[in-house]
Amino acid sequence: MKKIIIDADPGIDDSIAIMLASMAKEYKILGISLVSGNVDVNKGYINVCRLSKFLGRGFDIHLGKINPLKKELINAEDTHGTDGLGETFLDYEKKNYAEDAEDFLIREAKKGGLTIFALGPLTNIARALEKDKEAFKDTRIIVMGGNYKSYGNMSPVSEFNFYVDPDAADYVIKNANIEIIPLDVTRKFVLTPNILSYIKRLNKNRGDFLEKITNFYMDFHWEYEKIIGSVINDPLVVLAELREDLFTKNSYHASVITDGDARGMLMVDGMDFLKQDKNIILYEDLKILEVWTEFIEIFTGEKVDKEILEILI
Repeated sequence: MKKIIIDADPGIDDSIAIMLASMAKEYKILGISLVSGNVDVNKGYINVCRLSKFLGRGFDIHLGKINPLKKELINAEDTHGTDGLGETFLDYEKKNYAEDAEDFLIREAKKGGLTIFALGPLTNIARALEKDKEAFKDTRIIVMGGNYKSYGNMSPVSEFNFYVDPDAADYVIKNANIEIIPLDVTRKFVLTPNILSYIKRLNKNRGDFLEKITNFYMDFHWEYEKIIGSVINDPLVVLAELREDLFTKNSYHASVITDGDARGMLMVDGMDFLKQDKNIILYEDLKILEVWTEFIEIFTGEKVDKEILEILI
């Protein structure tokens, strides 16, 4: 089994990614390190407890510091609800946790063979790298963040995770080997009412839970983007690790703008103007039918009829 840590700010789509990873037989989840973003780390902790109750399994939980490296914290409760799970306020049972996310990341990275799914702002990972960069020399870090040719969701040029802590994003890009799944790809992965209905047909219990936490999210997407459905960004990090063959990716030199009107912008040197070493792997496309098939089969535990799914996408 592959050893993974999920660094997240749950959040609706983070929670779906955590559920998906926990359902995939390929993974041993060493723990969840919480970062502030969609909600702060304390609300994120409660949401992991809610997921734990629904899934019937425990997680080793580690809290990071509440604020970004240098900026004031901005959350996305308008998108995810004040509870971070679509105003569902689900029951939970408190689990033990530790307030040492960066130390946990360092400790496990030193053991080798680690993959980190980075689903939120990169604050924890940046702090860990600042403490012990050498520990991560063999660690695979797959990030959901940034945007390249697509427009942003916080400004014309900035995606939320990178906007919240641009200093951390820039530091991690320059000090670790990372793979980035940007909005250019995730905007193609839309959970529509039709796909949700199919998931419910295959597994009513899990489908009903998914519907419950995404209703608020779908309303937000309709109001602001006129999308019937919701973009669920973070599960693609899991799916990209499981099925690399379903994604197109290339290497580029990149950095992140930390201040000003372009705060949080992932500046990708696609034409090699700067003549600098390539420091990121950037995902650029996906095979949408096959990726949805993988997601639904893992999430429901049932076989997908691709002829039906192709009509629904």
